[in-house]
Amino acid sequence: MSHSRSFSGAAAVFFLICFFTAGYSDLAADKTVLLALRSAVGGRTLLWNTSEPSPCKWVGVYCQSDRVVELHIPGMGLSGKLPENTLGNLTQLNTLSLRYNALSGSLPLDLSTLSNLRNLYLQSNLFSGEIPSFIFSMKNLVRLNLASNNFSGEISSDFNKLNRLGTLYLEKNRLSGEIPNLDLPVLVQFNVSDNLLSGEIPAKLKSKPRSAFVGNAALCGGPLKSCDGSEDKKSEDKKSDKLSGGAIAGIVVGCVVALLVILLILFFVCCRKRSKKEEVKPDVRAVKESEAVEIRTEKPVESEGNLGHAVDLKDKGEAKVSGAKKLVFFGVQEKGFDLEGLLRASAEVLGKGTFGTAYKAVLETGVVVAVKRLREVAVSEKEYREKIEGVGKMDHENLVRLRAYFYSADENLLVYDYMTMGSLSALLHGNRGAGRTPLNWETRTAIALGAARGIAYIHSQGSTVSHGNIKSSNVLLTTSYEARVSDFGLAQLVGRNNSPNRLDGYRAPEVTDHRKVSQKADVYSFGVLLLELLTGKAPTHALLNEEGVDLPRWVQSVVREEWTAEVFDLELLRYQNVEEDMVQLLQLAIDCSAQYPDKRPSMNEVSQRIQELCVSSSQQDPQNDIIDTDSNAPPSSGAV
Repeated sequence: MSHSRSFSGAAAVFFLICFFTAGYSDLAADKTVLLALRSAVGGRTLLWNTSEPSPCKWVGVYCQSDRVVELHIPGMGLSGKLPENTLGNLTQLNTLSLRYNALSGSLPLDLSTLSNLRNLYLQSNLFSGEIPSFIFSMKNLVRLNLASNNFSGEISSDFNKLNRLGTLYLEKNRLSGEIPNLDLPVLVQFNVSDNLLSGEIPAKLKSKPRSAFVGNAALCGGPLKSCDGSEDKKSEDKKSDKLSGGAIAGIVVGCVVALLVILLILFFVCCRKRSKKEEVKPDVRAVKESEAVEIRTEKPVESEGNLGHAVDLKDKGEAKVSGAKKLVFFGVQEKGFDLEGLLRASAEVLGKGTFGTAYKAVLETGVVVAVKRLREVAVSEKEYREKIEGVGKMDHENLVRLRAYFYSADENLLVYDYMTMGSLSALLHGNRGAGRTPLNWETRTAIALGAARGIAYIHSQGSTVSHGNIKSSNVLLTTSYEARVSDFGLAQLVGRNNSPNRLDGYRAPEVTDHRKVSQKADVYSFGVLLLELLTGKAPTHALLNEEGVDLPRWVQSVVREEWTAEVFDLELLRYQNVEEDMVQLLQLAIDCSAQYPDKRPSMNEVSQRIQELCVSSSQQDPQNDIIDTDSNAPPSSGAV
C-alpha cells in the first residue's frame, strides 16, 4: 500500500514538472517568435526590453495563461516583408494588429495555422498580390481589416465561409471584378470603396451606406446610381424622334460657329503673347539670382534642366568646378558619383528654406539625393570646413545624413539623403480637404519621439552644440513615417540677415541672433513643434502666404480657461482612450516653451517623457471605431 502511495506521489510530481516545463517552453517559444519578427521587420523601432525573461511585459504584447494571445504593434515603423514560418507559431494568438506600418509583399502562409485568430488588422500598409485563399480557412475570424494596401485581383465568394465575420474592410486597394453575393449573417461593418470594382451591388449588400461603395467608377445599384439604363435610352430616343430636321441643322450650325469663334480667340491670344516676347530681350544672365530661383520654383521638373544650370556653376567656368575643387565625402561609403555627375543631374526645386534653396537631384545612375545650396556664407573657408566636418560626423538614425559637400568662393553645396515623404509641415498642413488621410495619434507621437531623439543626440555632442533651426519643415519623414531631423549645424554659417520672418514662430524669446542659439532655445522651438503636432495649427509665419498663430500664447490662454479639449486637432479627438496621454504631451509642450530658459527641461528628459507616453499609448491601443460584433469577445479583443 505504501509503495502504491509513493508511486502516485511521484507520478503527480512528475506531471506537475512536465506541466510547468511545457508552459515555460511554450512562452519561451513565443518569445523566440517575437524576437524573430522584430529582427525581420522591427529593428530598433520596437520598444522592447529583450533582457526581460517574459515577453508579456513588452509593449503591445498581451498574455493569458503564460501564452501570447494578442499582439498590437500599430504605427511603429515596421517595414519589409513578414517572415515565413514565424507568426504561425504563436498558436494561441487571437488578435494581431500591424496597422499603420510599411509592411509589404504577400501575407505569409503560416498565418493560416492561427486557428484561434479572431481579429486581424493589417490596414494602412503596402501589402500586395491577391487576397490569399488561406484567409477563408480561418473560421474564427470576426474582424478583418485589409484597407489601404495594394491588394489586387477579385473579391472571392469564399468569404462566405467566414460565417462569424462581422467586419470586412477592403477599401483603398486595387481590387477588380464584381462584388460576390456575400451572405454573412453577422456582417455589420463593410467597405469596398476606392477600388476598381464593376457590376451591380449584390442584394444582400444594398442596405450598406453609399460610402461603402464610392470610388468605383463601374459599380452601380443599391445606394449608387441605377444599373438599368434602358429607360434613359428610350427617353432619349423619344426626344430625338421629336426633334425636327431644322432643329438638328440649327444645332450643327451653332456648334460650327462656336468652334470658329474659339479658334479665332486662341489665334489672337497666341499673336499677343508672341509680340510681348519679342519686346522683352531674353537675357537670362541679366536676371537676378533670387528672381531666377523664384521663376524656377514655378516650373515643373522637366523645365529645371540640370543641377549645374540651377546653381549656375557651369556658367562660371569649368575650371572652378574641376581640379582641386571636388566633392568631399564623409565616412567610408560608396560614393557612386562625383561633382561633374552631380552637376549633370536633373534638378527640381524642393523649396526655399532659412539657409538656402533645396533641390532634388536625380543622377544618371538613378541615385536620388537632396542638394542644399547655401546662401551667402559668413565665415572663412577654414571655419566653414571645420564646422561642416563636425556636422558630417554626426551619425544617428533620426538625423538626415550629410553625404558630401562642395565649397568654393562662389557656391556652397551640401548633399543629403533624399526623403521621399517630404516634411512634417507638409503632412500636417497640406491637403486639409475631404481627401486628406488623418494623421493618427500613434504616428504623431512616433514622429515626436524620433525628432526628440535626433535633437538630443545633437545636444550630446557638446554643451555648446545646438540645432538652431528647429521647425516642422526641417523634420523629414521616411516611407514608414520615421522622423529625420535636417538642417542642423548650419545656423552659424550664414549671414545674420538671411533668416526670414517665418522662423519667428519657433524662436525662443531670448534669441536675437539666429547664429547664437542655445540648447535651451532648441527646447523652446521643439515645444512649439509639439504644439503644432497637437493642435494642427501652424506657428506665426510658419506657412508661406499664410499667417499662423502665436501657438504658446494661444494654447496657454485656452488652457487657462479650462477649455483644454479645444486645443487639440479635430483629427485627434476621435481617439477617446488616449486623452490623458494627449494632455500629458500638451503639458510637456508647455514646459518646453516656457518663457525662461531655466524652466525648460533638457532634450534628454523630453525624449524620455515622450517615450513613456508612446509605451502608454501602445498598451491602450485605441479601437479606431471598430465595433465588437461578437458578444462573447473579451474586453481587450476589440482593440485594433
